[in-house]
Amino acid sequence: MTEKAVILDEQAIERALTRIAHEIIERNKGVDRCILVGIKTRGAFLAKRLSERIETIEQEQVAIGELDITLYRDDLQKKTVDGEPSVNEVNIEQNVEDKIVILVDDVLFTGRTVRAAMDAIMDIGRPSAIQLAVLVDRGHRELPIRPDFIGKNIPTSSDERVVVKLQEEDGENSVVIHK
Repeated sequence: MTEKAVILDEQAIERALTRIAHEIIERNKGVDRCILVGIKTRGAFLAKRLSERIETIEQEQVAIGELDITLYRDDLQKKTVDGEPSVNEVNIEQNVEDKIVILVDDVLFTGRTVRAAMDAIMDIGRPSAIQLAVLVDRGHRELPIRPDFIGKNIPTSSDERVVVKLQEEDGENSVVIHK
């Protein structure tokens, strides 16, 4: 695959996350009932960044957690290491009962990852609401899932790939389309 276009550079990612943080605060009238849950791997880093921005804006810390949806995927047989599923722990220290869980992910594509994440959350408890924040919405939904907070809509063709790179994992911040 070759790089087609840089969609978001470091500054654009930072601006998008700041905007999403403000939208989360506004929609939920504060963050006292909210928990940001990042879908591993890059969603967890984005949730942490959003938490830091919200704390700066509101002077109130928002709870964060991480979620590995490996066992909840409908394509589990494809996601194995040495014949066994590759699983990381769910790290949500706060009870989700009657809370507003905001799932955070890097790219929304078919919606299957988000469906798996919702299943995992419901196994933990029953939140009052589940909202979805994504850095990039690229379309091509296979399930009726719509994000509540979007950094950038990027219409793509099915033969393109959206690659999100974050400093914590990749040593740089960018969103690139590959063809």
